[in-house]
Amino acid sequence: MRVLTPAYPPSTEGKAAFQAVVDDFHKTYPKVKVQPDLATYATLNEKISTSIASGSGYDVLVTGVGWVQPFAAKNVFEDLANHGVTKKTLGDKTTPAITPATTYNGKIYAWPLTADARAIAYRKSAFVKAGLDPDKPPTTLAGIKEAAEKLTIRDSKGNITRPGFDFNTSPGNYRQAFVQLLGAEGKDLYVDNKPNFDNAAGVKTLDWMKSMIGNVQKFGQQNAAQKPMTYTGESAMGFVGGSIDCSSAGVGKANCDDLGYFLLDDKRPVEYLGGNLASVGSTSKDKDAAWAFIKSMSTDKALEAQAKLNNQIPATSNAADSEIVKSNDLSKFVAKNLDKALFEGGIPNWLEVRNNFNSSVDDVLLGKRDAKAVLDELAQQSR
Repeated sequence: MRVLTPAYPPSTEGKAAFQAVVDDFHKTYPKVKVQPDLATYATLNEKISTSIASGSGYDVLVTGVGWVQPFAAKNVFEDLANHGVTKKTLGDKTTPAITPATTYNGKIYAWPLTADARAIAYRKSAFVKAGLDPDKPPTTLAGIKEAAEKLTIRDSKGNITRPGFDFNTSPGNYRQAFVQLLGAEGKDLYVDNKPNFDNAAGVKTLDWMKSMIGNVQKFGQQNAAQKPMTYTGESAMGFVGGSIDCSSAGVGKANCDDLGYFLLDDKRPVEYLGGNLASVGSTSKDKDAAWAFIKSMSTDKALEAQAKLNNQIPATSNAADSEIVKSNDLSKFVAKNLDKALFEGGIPNWLEVRNNFNSSVDDVLLGKRDAKAVLDELAQQSR
């Protein structure tokens, strides 16, 4: 059985967690050899495409939010109705927030594993020092910009030494921030498979992002660990993931105690949601065994391990009861607000358009192209 997954890093911990899933699977299928391909999201699309072209498809594939529709449209995934999965059984065991990301043309093609929820964090001490109310963080685009400008620290030459807002991303990856900010402006990226960003709200969002670059943060700025800089005080406020390690092995209790969290809420409150989703390969020679492997990946113990490895939370209906959610206030916050989730993708050619989004958004942020022209072009590519 060939298993392709980015849910387990090729580290000692990642390999051990994957082996635990294999051991559970072998209780039912003791003679089936499991061949893992512990990919990354950077290599995932190429690996799937290569497997399709060679005719040697995977039995189990773990992909992300926005990936199901493109590959379901190409008949790469098995309809999970063949394994008894319905919207009711999915909703009973997983968070309803992620259900839309599993479907294409009314059929379910993936089982949610973990949720990569995104909020905004801020340093309470930095707010107090800047004369801002730590109990009332800004939630609108205008309010966040005003606060970020007050929170930004510069040296005598005008260079930013502490960003007032951290986009928590690298060059070529500002797309997800755009989706989250656009959502706060009341717009989903796509509605009924049609672009919903080539409008005044989209232009406003992209121009707002441009106004922040070089003003409150350098373009593509990250720390050496490529972790949210707000966690350690290297930034005063910014985007963060769905979990934080408050132990001495992580950022520590003092840092965690200084953090507060909020959602973007201009026209509506939103929480960006990504995550890992497991599918049965349509060309698998033993689809029942492949489905059994996904069930082994979906036990509470397995999901707890995956969530910890990826700084996410289990995508289960009882996520609030999981150890990782109980362990830190950030996970409690994002789990509580999953009903406000929004996604990227949803169209069959999303993976191609997504790549163009990445470079085109960068062009706007760097002043190379006009926001409206870029969004019009991306909308045309989406049709």
